[in-house]
Formats: sequence, C-alpha cells, structure tokens
Amino acid sequence: MNVVTPRVRFNARSHVGLKRKVNEDSVLALPEHNIWVVSDGMGGHEAGDFASRLITDMIATIAPDLPATDRMHALRHAIQKAHSVIRAEADARGVATIGATVASLMLANGHFVGIWAGDSRIYRVRDGTIQMLTADHSLVASLVESGQMTWDEAEHHPQSNAITRAVGVGDALELDKVRGTAEPGDRFLVCSDGLTKYATFKMIEDVMNAEPLETVVDRLIQIALDGGGADNITVIVVDVT
Repeated sequence: MNVVTPRVRFNARSHVGLKRKVNEDSVLALPEHNIWVVSDGMGGHEAGDFASRLITDMIATIAPDLPATDRMHALRHAIQKAHSVIRAEADARGVATIGATVASLMLANGHFVGIWAGDSRIYRVRDGTIQMLTADHSLVASLVESGQMTWDEAEHHPQSNAITRAVGVGDALELDKVRGTAEPGDRFLVCSDGLTKYATFKMIEDVMNAEPLETVVDRLIQIALDGGGADNITVIVVDVT
C-alpha cells in the first residue's frame, strides 16, 4: 500500500519469505491517527499469526480524533489489552506460549513516540544518518549494551532469536517507550527481524537514503529475500514531509 497524507507519506508491505508457509507478521497503517505498527508472532501457525493479528486489530479500534496524549495512552492500552486476551487464549488452548513482538510508531505535533516489546525495531534516518531508536528485548541485547558486540553482529549470535519480552508472554507486560522530534525530511523505518537478520545498519542506511518512497520498501524486502528470506519480512517506511 502506498498512501499520501498532508504531512506524512508512507509505504508498507509484509512478505511471507521463502521458507515459511504462513505469514505470522502483521502490519497496520493508520494514517488518520499517524500510527504505524509491526507485530511478529511467535508460537507457530494458528498461534503466532493469531497473536500478531490481535495486536494490530486492537490498535485499529483506537477512536479517531483523539488529542495526541490521549492517543498515545490509547495505543499503550490497546497493546496491554491484547496481552491479556492472548494470555487467556493460550490458557484456553492449553499451550505454553502464544505471543508476538510489537513496534509502534506515532507522530504528533512535530514529535514521534515509539512503543515496543520484543525485537521488532524502529529506525530514523535524519540528514543521511541512520539511528536505531529501539533496543531489542533479547538475550543478546545485554552483550550489545555492554559493548561486546554490535547489533549487526548480534543478528548472527546463536541466541539471536531468543527474545525476553513479548505481548502475551508473562504475567505483566512491560512496554518501553522512546520519544523525540520528527522534522521535515526525517524518514522512519518500522520492521520485523525478518529484515534485520539480513540487512546491516549500513545496508539499511544506503537504501533508505537512495530509494524513493515508491520503491524503498520493495528494495529492503529484496535484500532479505536475497539473503535467504527464512523468516517473514515486514517493512514500513514513513516520510515526514
């Protein structure tokens, strides 16, 4: 989908990848709310896809025309509500784990807010330089934060897929939040780890700087497919005009 709104343009796409039969990722674009969401399900077919779809469905029910602060609270509440529903579903099915990551981006009044859990990510490219705005909730994240490896190197660690936080997993869900300015010319990327397993910071930065909005999402997905495409791949690019 490729849509233009008065101050923001975006492109979003999800691809099942080359190895899996089911796409357990979900993607949501709410340009009227200035909210974009990627969720990556875990727990196998009819579990992971249920969880990721429930999260995006819950967020999609946010009332229109809310003030920015109320909209942010509604976004958090929708994710927390999804957590409770997914846990109840896991109990009803008698399974140990149903869950999903979430990375949500909201723009308002010249600012952005990112709310996330898991290892789906939000990046911002400003003046040609990429910045990872989120920090993975994963076993290898502590190694990155202590300076023992980079995020690119962490993608190749044997425990790179072991996440420590997800919607639907554990009694209470702790969501992290990042906020900052959103200036004209900024380009945001929201994606699942199906992209970042194969695309380094430099690769993402080069594509985000070189490609127009109409082709940037397809180009990023193609990098993941060329690298093996063993996971579902979901990419949203949002341009602040």
